[in-house]
Amino acid sequence: MSAHLIPSRRGLPADDPIFALHAEALALAATGRPVLDATVGALLDEAGQLVVLESIMGLWRQLTALEVAPYAPIAGDPAYLRALVQRHWPRLPGAGSACATPGGGGALSLSLRMFLEPGQAVLTAGPCWAAYPTIAAEGGVRLATAPWPAAGAPLDAAAWRASAEALLASQGRLLVWFNDPCHNPTGRSLAPADRAALAALLTDLAERGPVTLLLDLAYPDYARDPSEVAAALADYERLGEAGRVLVGGALSLSKAFTLYGARAGALAFPWCQDRDLQAALVTAARGLWSNCARAPQSVVLRLLRDGKAQAHLAAEHRHWSEILEDRALALDAALEAEGLAAAPWQGGFFVTLALDDSAGICARLKAEGVFAVPVQGGLRVGICGLRAADAPRFAQALRRVLEG
Repeated sequence: MSAHLIPSRRGLPADDPIFALHAEALALAATGRPVLDATVGALLDEAGQLVVLESIMGLWRQLTALEVAPYAPIAGDPAYLRALVQRHWPRLPGAGSACATPGGGGALSLSLRMFLEPGQAVLTAGPCWAAYPTIAAEGGVRLATAPWPAAGAPLDAAAWRASAEALLASQGRLLVWFNDPCHNPTGRSLAPADRAALAALLTDLAERGPVTLLLDLAYPDYARDPSEVAAALADYERLGEAGRVLVGGALSLSKAFTLYGARAGALAFPWCQDRDLQAALVTAARGLWSNCARAPQSVVLRLLRDGKAQAHLAAEHRHWSEILEDRALALDAALEAEGLAAAPWQGGFFVTLALDDSAGICARLKAEGVFAVPVQGGLRVGICGLRAADAPRFAQALRRVLEG
C-alpha cells in the first residue's frame, strides 16, 4: 500500500534508531543470553526496573476525576506554566510567552514552526540527541551542528561563530537548540567561560537579525553538583533579561518527574511577554495536538501546594543523582582498568566515549551481548540503565572489540 503514500513519506525507518537498538537487546535477552543494555533513555534501578518517583506518583494517585477528564486550556494552565519555569528560574514572576506541549520533544518541534521557514536550518551542538534530526526533518528544516567541546577542552567559539554567521546570512534569522547544562549525550556541561563566549557571540549576531536560543532542559535535576546547574541557569537568565537574544526553554516532565508516558512539557520564553508570539504558539498547538493532557498539569499544581511533596521530590532527585554519579565513576574505573579513556560526567543520563567508527563498534559489541548507541564522534552509554556492577563487563567487551 506504499503507493498511497506521497513520495516523501516512503522508505522511512520503521522505528527510531535508539528504540530499535533497545528492541534488539530485549529480543536477545529473551533467548536467555546475558545482555547489557545501555541504550535506554529512562532511569532504571539496580534490578533493571523503571524508577518511578514516589513523590510524584503519590500526587498522581490523589487526582480527582475533574483533575484528569476536562480539556486543559490550549496554552496550558497558567499556574502549571509558571511552575515549570520557576523550577529553573525561581525569581521570575511568570512564564512569559508560553504554551504546554507533549513533552520536551513537542516543545522543540513547536519552536521550528515559530522561528524558521521550511528549508532553513536549526543549529545545535554535535553530538546531539538522536531524535534531533528526525524532529528537524519533520518540521521541514535541516539540522546544522557545531562542535560540543571535548572533555577538558574549551568551546570552539570560532567554529560556532562561523556556523551561526553562515546560517544568519543565508536565512536572515538564527535558531539554536542548546542542551546545557547536563548535555545529552556527553553528560557534561559548558564551563562558565564557554557559556560567556557563546552568549557574547549570539548577542553580537543579534545585531544582524533575530537570534533565538532554546535551552533543551531535560536533565538538570540529575546533576553531580546542583550549584553548577544553578550557576548555568543564572547565566542564561542574564542573557534572557538583556533582551537582545530571545531565550526560551524546552521544558519536560519526562525525566524530572519520571512521567515519560504522560507526555507533558512546555515551550516557554520567560523574558518575553509578546502578544504575537503567544498567539502563534496557541494557534500552532491547536493545529498540531489541540490540547495537552490535563492530568500531568494537575500533578504539578498539587506539587506547587504541597511542601512535603516538594521536599520528597528534591530528596529523590539527590538520591538518584548520587547513584548516577556512582555508575559514572564505576564506568570510568572499569575503562581505565582496561587501558581505555574515561568519560567525565557532570549530569544527566548518559556519557559518551570518544571513539572512531562508533557504528561499527556498536555492531561488534552486539556479538558480546552489549548494546550502546552510536553518535557523532563516539558511543553513547546510558548510565541511567547500566549498573555500577556491570561496568567491568562493559569495559572488557569494549576492549575486546577495539583490539579485534
